[in-house]
Amino acid sequence: MNGKVWGNRLAQIIFLLILLGSCEWAVRSGLISTLYLAAPTEVIRVFVSYFTTEPIFTDIYVTLSEYFAGFAIAIVIGVGGGVFLAIIPKLERFSSPYLAALMAIPNVTLIPLLTLWLGIGLTQKTMIVILFCVFPILFNTLAGVKETEENHLKVARVFEASKWQIITKVLIPSAIPTIFASFRLAAASGLVGALFGEMLASRAGIGNLLTKAVSLYNTADVFALITLVTLISVLNIAIINLIEKKLFLRGSH
Repeated sequence: MNGKVWGNRLAQIIFLLILLGSCEWAVRSGLISTLYLAAPTEVIRVFVSYFTTEPIFTDIYVTLSEYFAGFAIAIVIGVGGGVFLAIIPKLERFSSPYLAALMAIPNVTLIPLLTLWLGIGLTQKTMIVILFCVFPILFNTLAGVKETEENHLKVARVFEASKWQIITKVLIPSAIPTIFASFRLAAASGLVGALFGEMLASRAGIGNLLTKAVSLYNTADVFALITLVTLISVLNIAIINLIEKKLFLRGSH
């Protein structure tokens, strides 16, 4: 990193420390009630306690199981569906009004319906995650494949590439940046979906812990759980970025 980048990083760290210090002082001095804000040191204490005195691993496992199952299925449906619609323009034109209508429905409003259909359990939570993830992936994949340069397709046809080879060697590789951008969007929204499902009806999971913390007015617990969810989301996006970088480097050779 050059000096300018280090300077920006240092300024960001200093700002964060000032912000946390101000929050600590405001809570400890009584300027802000603990009902609205928790002291950062108390949030850290609660966060650490989740992994020591009150193990949270089971709840993390429950949430991540729902999340990764739904996310993986959404990737298959979204990427597969996006490519399928892109190579069959008539089907895309026919289905676009229905897909647009589904996209316009707020995902949260469909959670009670899924609960009625599927009951409460892993299947319900997984379907909620799929619902939150699949449309960004599908529409971005569709857009990315449609933007494939015509010259690439002409070259593939000159070499008499099969339909499957055109899809796997030309269309999908050309759309990888757009597809992975959709993965980043879906990674965050899918985690929100898993938490929504658990907060609505669940006996385990991070969302269930959030509901309990709110009902007991444990502000420090709420902030600690928000911190945990943020770290999970950042880690997920970092993994997606790493996979994209590996694929890009492999494709450049």
